[in-house]
Amino acid sequence: MTLTLHLCRYCDGLITDPEDAVPVAHEPGMSGPGWTVWAHREHAHLVMPDPRPLALLARIRALRAAQSNPGGENRR
Repeated sequence: MTLTLHLCRYCDGLITDPEDAVPVAHEPGMSGPGWTVWAHREHAHLVMPDPRPLALLARIRALRAAQSNPGGENRR
């Protein structure tokens, strides 16, 4: 049986105890299923999500709002 070791996303430390490894996210791959992001149990709540998808969504919504209201006037 092989032992799978993981790296903690928060502290970049090696997680040697399998009971201490907690999956905190999943990152998609460019060609394939991607991989699971792990953290120590005590660090799981400290891992911050990637801010890029939220920033992209905000830009898309702002552009759509500007396109639907081109003159900038308020509709009431």
